[in-house]
Amino acid sequence: MGPELRRKLDYSDYVSTPDDGKIYQIVEGNLYVNPSPSPAHQRVSRRLQLQLEAYFHGRSLGEVFDAPIDVILSDHDVVVPDLVVVSEPELISNRGIEGPPVLIVEILSPSTQKQDRGPKARRYAAAGVEHYWIVDPKAKRMECHRLEDQSFQLVAEFDGDSSFEHPDLTGLQIDLAALW
Repeated sequence: MGPELRRKLDYSDYVSTPDDGKIYQIVEGNLYVNPSPSPAHQRVSRRLQLQLEAYFHGRSLGEVFDAPIDVILSDHDVVVPDLVVVSEPELISNRGIEGPPVLIVEILSPSTQKQDRGPKARRYAAAGVEHYWIVDPKAKRMECHRLEDQSFQLVAEFDGDSSFEHPDLTGLQIDLAALW
């Protein structure tokens, strides 16, 4: 008997996942299942969302969405990032965000860390997401990556209780102390 062939999962498989409180994502046709985030994770997400909304909504530069929201990057890549900023309204559909948002933020947790730094980061870059931030609440650190030549380059890293202005987004102040 020969090896069993595996097919890549797609959006039709994604929509048939159970509604059981877990987070289902398809990356490169592979299914990832994670538990719902912890309250501490959600606090950091909400606090960062407020700062992003003040900047993007206040300047009419984009709309901020929080999880769960489907980001459909391709038929084989359907992800649920923690925070998403969309600057092009035509990407917003009844199904979710269809195409690369300007910014995706992932807040690390023990169950998602490898995915967020590995396959998801690669797919975000391949899809053309301009900015990718990784927030590590345990280390009290934020990494800001920019898309350059189809891969992400670290442009800024901040930790502790510092406050900073993002190097690419003039006027965007992030207060890390408010996150933790």
